[in-house]
Amino acid sequence: MSSAIQFTFEEYQAVLRNDFASFIERTFHELNPQANFVPGQYIDLLAATLEKCRTGQTKRQIINLPPRTLKSHAATVAYPAWLLGHDPSKQIICASYGQDLADKHARDCRTLMSSAFYLGLFPRTVLSPEKLSVNDFMTIAQGFRMATSVGGVLTGRGADIIILDDPMKPEDALSETRRRASNDWYFNTLLSRLNSKENGVIIIVMQRLHQEDLVGEVMEREHWDVLSLPAIALDDECYRYEGLFGGGSFGHRSRRILRRYIRSGQLFRENAAATLGL
Repeated sequence: MSSAIQFTFEEYQAVLRNDFASFIERTFHELNPQANFVPGQYIDLLAATLEKCRTGQTKRQIINLPPRTLKSHAATVAYPAWLLGHDPSKQIICASYGQDLADKHARDCRTLMSSAFYLGLFPRTVLSPEKLSVNDFMTIAQGFRMATSVGGVLTGRGADIIILDDPMKPEDALSETRRRASNDWYFNTLLSRLNSKENGVIIIVMQRLHQEDLVGEVMEREHWDVLSLPAIALDDECYRYEGLFGGGSFGHRSRRILRRYIRSGQLFRENAAATLGL
């Protein structure tokens, strides 16, 4: 007979403080106490990928995951809290396609960092009472998490790590004007906000939506590490793991509901225009 591993409270805190995958799960429960967390091996891979950015092993990281796989919670909510927990002076800019979405992620992160659970793990990381706005809160060590939208003004601001989460709405992908505006803002505004050109980190978290979306554009200009996990395999593979994102998450009904164009990019991780011959 096997028995569950028993941890003391101090040992459990040590796990949460040193294992980002465990921290992702615990923070999900903190913010969503009534929701069910569905574990998956991809969470471990996502956590390991983001940890390489924290330790400086990776400077440019692309993460392509399907919808509803906790990518925003992991990368835009839990990860900035994790970064500031380990280094309260870290300066972070997070951007999304709209300010409402950016503020939602920021509010969740601020709530998490204000919780007794978080303060117990990282007692040195304390939010400054002088700067607690949702879209720009700071620690007493001068670290901060700033939230903005694509197209927002960043004059005078710099960051050690930039996280760009869903820079474009799926329905905007067919508009050349909107694609270009999103991409231009990245190259002309956001890219220049790194405090260090050599050591600064940029993370792009998004669904592939078009061959000329931001991921397509940045990969043409410099080397990026890419974590791309399809929900549905295009071809049979030698080592296929069923249920990578949890059983039943992407059934036939979901596939029928999603429009054909968006489905190709979101679920199969292929750029949709190329897949559909557009």
